[in-house]
Amino acid sequence: MSLPIEKSKISFKSDNLIDNLTLLKSIGKASLPVGRIFEGHMNALQLVDIYGTEGQKKRWFEEVTSGQKLFGVWNTQDQDGVFAHERADGNFLLKGSKTFCSGGDQIQRPLITAELKSPSVKGWQMCIIPTEKVAAIKQDKSFWQPLGMRASASFRMDFTGIILSREDLLGAPNDYYKQPHFSSGAIRFCSVQLGGAEAVLEETHQLLKSINRTEDSFQKARIAEMSFLIETGNLWIRQAADKIQSGQHGNEQIIAYINMARSMIEETCLRCMALSERSVGARGLLRPENLERIHRDLTTYLRQPAPDASLVSIGDFVFKQPDTRQLWESQIVKKLK
Repeated sequence: MSLPIEKSKISFKSDNLIDNLTLLKSIGKASLPVGRIFEGHMNALQLVDIYGTEGQKKRWFEEVTSGQKLFGVWNTQDQDGVFAHERADGNFLLKGSKTFCSGGDQIQRPLITAELKSPSVKGWQMCIIPTEKVAAIKQDKSFWQPLGMRASASFRMDFTGIILSREDLLGAPNDYYKQPHFSSGAIRFCSVQLGGAEAVLEETHQLLKSINRTEDSFQKARIAEMSFLIETGNLWIRQAADKIQSGQHGNEQIIAYINMARSMIEETCLRCMALSERSVGARGLLRPENLERIHRDLTTYLRQPAPDASLVSIGDFVFKQPDTRQLWESQIVKKLK
């Protein structure tokens, strides 16, 4: 698989957030598996923008625009973990595996985190692997047997034996987990998910028109609810992006707001799928109808890590405030009052 990357279509800079989220939503509407791959690509490039040296930015950005390299972020540890052992020559020997590695061996520049094993420095280190210059990464395809999102090819990858130089290390140890960048990144997959919900609405709309069910009052009510749910999701995405970019909100406030957006967009997607199922009936969920595939893909893609912890963190933030009158106002506005 390869994705045509046009420089005019994506900014590597993290300050063009709303344009990037709109792009992710559009790709998710067309294909959730491609949206998942592209979200990882964008995630990696934004991490480069935030933590890379000027030389690294130049090199890695040019590998996208000129070399058509596809990046990704693989962070989920397998049981053996991933360790980076510092060698006497200053290079690092990797050992261990990751799971849920979207794109598998089609990703030419995977960004992974590895626990440093070094006498001088400790922590979790981001590394970007130049796949054509190192030993082949072993992949286990049998790991990936999902209900949906089958085309995203999310394999188990074993990095044992790969040697990296210091030039392949991105940022300082533990930079990957710095807030608010780590948690606020959820808004990217939310955008892809909302694109999937838009696809559900579009397919439902077209199918009902094709079978002349548009005059039914119940169908009108369901299509109306799907429409305003998706527009509500759009407003959540835009408002979250504005808060991230304004620089006027504390980290805890931003994270809580992103988690609210995440929860609301998940509910939006689930409700839209339920309304669609009731509207189109069994005939709309038969293969090879697009709705059958979109429902499977979106059901799987909505299963993101720690949804309960995300919800609890919102309540934790609210209870830490003296009252609920100015929960989401900027810190500057609060000071002026």
